[in-house]
Amino acid sequence: MTSVKDIRVETPASEGTLGQGAFVFSDDYSVFDWGRMPDEIPRKGASLCAMGAYNFERLEEAGVSTHYRGVIEDGEVLPLAAVEEPPTEMAIDLAQVPDLPHSEAGYDYEAYHAAGGPMVVPLEIVFRNVVPPGSSLRRRTKPADHGLEYDTWPAETVSLEEPIVEFSTKYEKQDRYLDREAAAQIAGPASIDTLEDCARTVNRVISERADRVGLTHQDGKIECVYHDGAVLVADVAGTFDENRFSSDGIQLSKEVIRQYYRRTDSEWVEAVKEAKDEALASADPDWRESVEISPKPLPEHVLRHVSNMYAAGANTYLGRDLFDAPPLETVLDHLRSL
Repeated sequence: MTSVKDIRVETPASEGTLGQGAFVFSDDYSVFDWGRMPDEIPRKGASLCAMGAYNFERLEEAGVSTHYRGVIEDGEVLPLAAVEEPPTEMAIDLAQVPDLPHSEAGYDYEAYHAAGGPMVVPLEIVFRNVVPPGSSLRRRTKPADHGLEYDTWPAETVSLEEPIVEFSTKYEKQDRYLDREAAAQIAGPASIDTLEDCARTVNRVISERADRVGLTHQDGKIECVYHDGAVLVADVAGTFDENRFSSDGIQLSKEVIRQYYRRTDSEWVEAVKEAKDEALASADPDWRESVEISPKPLPEHVLRHVSNMYAAGANTYLGRDLFDAPPLETVLDHLRSL
């Protein structure tokens, strides 16, 4: 279970064998790693399911192995094109997620991998096509680290000729970016080169689709399963939660919600940041317990505009009116007001 979708297990994964089950998408959302927020965004779950299914089908066509089996309608597993209503369930192959022991010495990834496969690779592979102002990459690295001819990061967004690929932890209480050597150790039997190549292919497929429908694909991530010597793209890819898109300079992603909270609930956002910083300096990874205030619910008009963003954005990306939503141009005007 995650903060935005549940997993229904039909056949559990076992040593050497993938299981089968389904993602059940909800309208919950999460920002700043908080977990479920105090309200729901209508149609969000269905838009993530539909966009994820569309991208998985394009990835399979491109020769990328995935854990996707189809979307579910009335108990039947179907390709996305065969459904008339927005789906909220996705049929998937399942892998194991072993325990990741933690002590003062850190996380024990040797114990994680000793459990055997198939297993979820305990990494997120991040790809970036642009470096906007405020990107964490600017705080952690210099332009020269990426072969860019700047002494310092410029104020404006930097477009990249070649995407930057990074690795971060997946199951630690607080995500942290890793150098390549550390990422390779955490990946275990999964080749770090294969994971990077897979991420670059996923990025290319999503970027080409975005370009075709007039969107800009800024960045995103994938998660993977390692099974029988092969890497499979898992979770979902190319949605407005996993990736950042824009149109006419306006964000089409969960970043809209993050920015709104930064402007209107800065006390909570700052409390979360301070708790995370303190957790990094200590052996205790449970930073949420030290945050004494809770996030405010989103106002009704914000929920409405963000709901329309997910639905209209999905219609645009899919190239079909799967959702009853205003034109994307109208939605962009409303998002500007936020």
